[in-house]
Amino acid sequence: MTIKLVCIGKTDKKELEALIKTYQKRLQHYIKFEFEIIPDLKKTKHLDENQQKSKEGELILSGFQNSDFVVLLDENGKQFSSESFSEYIQKRMNTGLKRLIFVIGGPYGFSEEVYKRADSKISLSKMTFSHQMVRVFFTEQLYRAFTILKNEPYHHR
Repeated sequence: MTIKLVCIGKTDKKELEALIKTYQKRLQHYIKFEFEIIPDLKKTKHLDENQQKSKEGELILSGFQNSDFVVLLDENGKQFSSESFSEYIQKRMNTGLKRLIFVIGGPYGFSEEVYKRADSKISLSKMTFSHQMVRVFFTEQLYRAFTILKNEPYHHR
């Protein structure tokens, strides 16, 4: 199985990018992990919020295959402990999926079309984080999930 994280816009802080790369490298020991960045939209000044979400949604959806299991990182999604998130990952792996895709939306969230395509929604917290920080938090939690599944000492219970 491949796990893919799809994001809108590049990371503009080198420190955050370094942390993301650290966890990307660590994840390669457990699973094939891909990190896809969809470039920011150009000329958004003339677009309203819904138009921007729609255009970003088209770009997000264009990368999906019918067999993909798509999970949106969304403030209204289900919240997990680190242990229960690792169980969630294990269940997805047990189904024989080829690709499990997690998506971080743009500054205004997701279009209705993306919500309709999603198979699940997860919230990392009730708090709001920048899209840049969510990338770090998510990749670290994904790494933590695999260390939990392998009974490795990274996660202290």
